[in-house]
Amino acid sequence: MSEAEDRELDALQAALAAEHAAVYGYGVVGGRIGEERRAEARTAYDAHRARRDALAREVRDRGGEPVAAAAGYALPFAVPDSVAAVRLAAELEDRVAGVYSDLVRAAGGDRRATAAGALREAAVRAVRWRGGSVAFPGLAERGGGAGAPDATDTPGAADTPGAADTPDTASGSASGSAAPTA
Repeated sequence: MSEAEDRELDALQAALAAEHAAVYGYGVVGGRIGEERRAEARTAYDAHRARRDALAREVRDRGGEPVAAAAGYALPFAVPDSVAAVRLAAELEDRVAGVYSDLVRAAGGDRRATAAGALREAAVRAVRWRGGSVAFPGLAERGGGAGAPDATDTPGAADTPGAADTPDTASGSASGSAAPTA
């Protein structure tokens, strides 16, 4: 494999790890979210599951072994109620958007277009959850802000809205995972 192909595969694996964490994190969200937003949470959960499965297929098609989901993830903060669940959902989407921005940078052609679409979808969901937008979706965590995941915070890690209970794939690197943190 060329260096560019290796970078792309690493970015695919990071996106997969982030999706594992997001799926985990939305399990937490679903358990705490109010009835009025439960359908929205379910839709997001299903979208992340579908992306996760598609990414696993892509990794296999490229000859890689898809990164496995962690048994649990550390959440970035406690999620005792519906208000915190909404905040966690926005955090999960921010982290996933960050990882997809890395994949957009690493990929080309159709894969780049698909990653850009996934970035856009995560950014739109984050705006819906948060009630406001950010200037550059997918880049907010680069500044080390509240939505910045790290390897222990990615889906699969133990610190993101799935990493410590959240996914940590939005760590800002193609090899990071988006797990939630606590």
